Amino acid sequence: MADQIQEIVAGLPELTDVTGVQAVIDGRVAQGDAAFAADLGIALARTYGTGGQMWQSRNILDHVIRLLATTAGPGNVSQALRLLSSAEVTSRKLDRYAASLLASGQEATDLATAFTGRASEELRACLVHELVLRGVVVEEAPSIARWATSRHWSHHPLAWLPLTLSVMEERPDLPSYSTHGSSHSMPYGPSENREQVRTAGTHAPSAQETTTEATATAMGRAVANWAEESNGRIEARVFHLAEPLDAQSVPSALLALGLTCLHGTGKKTSLSVAACPPAQAWRVLFAAASTGGAYNSGSHGAYGRLAAWQSLAALAGCPEGASAAEVEAQVTACAWHGFDAGTKWFEQVAWDIGLAVLSPDGRRLAVLAATDTD
Repeated sequence: MADQIQEIVAGLPELTDVTGVQAVIDGRVAQGDAAFAADLGIALARTYGTGGQMWQSRNILDHVIRLLATTAGPGNVSQALRLLSSAEVTSRKLDRYAASLLASGQEATDLATAFTGRASEELRACLVHELVLRGVVVEEAPSIARWATSRHWSHHPLAWLPLTLSVMEERPDLPSYSTHGSSHSMPYGPSENREQVRTAGTHAPSAQETTTEATATAMGRAVANWAEESNGRIEARVFHLAEPLDAQSVPSALLALGLTCLHGTGKKTSLSVAACPPAQAWRVLFAAASTGGAYNSGSHGAYGRLAAWQSLAALAGCPEGASAAEVEAQVTACAWHGFDAGTKWFEQVAWDIGLAVLSPDGRRLAVLAATDTD
């Protein structure tokens, strides 16, 4: 086995097609030799690194990780964990990706070994919430539950998240993985139920902008990757209204706020607005955070879930340090609207988001708009 691995590693730079190597790996794993795949992955990382310029090595290492993580069976889980925890391969970014793969392809009972054997704390933390997103009852898996409810990881950012799905998280859009890629739904763009808003004769109470840098950052957490890693842009703003606004008047208020994303709205460029249940807002924000924009792959499920909650909390005006239960209560009490417009600001390719959130007293209106393009 060592000789074959050395031969593959040495000859990889000369290949113009790696499907033959992939077939060898697939065959060995199908025969129950998952250790071969893990050993090859470690040898590749040791020789060429994990983020180098050699596409052949990156391709094969990713193929090995995907194959072991998504091919059901405790032996494959064990070897995937050995590979991921090796000094040559381990990284926080890879842990987030691998946790999503493992949760999608393995039984929770087989993944329990990650919480008792070799695995990083980051992989464990991500794995907990990847499983929660897939409807696994963590409390029913003793090894996982003991780790997830222990104090020693309470400092981790993901520890803030609840260990069960809330009502507004009932329909998370999760990727479907194979050894050759992944697919996911994209719940963005205009809704058929949104009504066009006429610009003439609109009225809204006067408003004072109260946006702070910290609030804008928190509101845009779920879509930050669109701007940081792709071609996206974000507008996140908060306004205090001189008089209480009713939910029906939100469209008129949006037109009066001087939003950059709505600049140019007029007779030929319409604004469309519709009531948006918090569950739909969470679904859109989670997809944006977890799967990314046009040119990136997002934060995956666990951190995508956290980012969606953080954006919801900021949009709803929750105080810093609020619990998940307090955030959910505040989010539910607000009036949520989705909007889109045919302005030049929105790219109108596939990645467009517009959310407007009115506080229960009608005096605070928060707006988040995001767009990205390939």
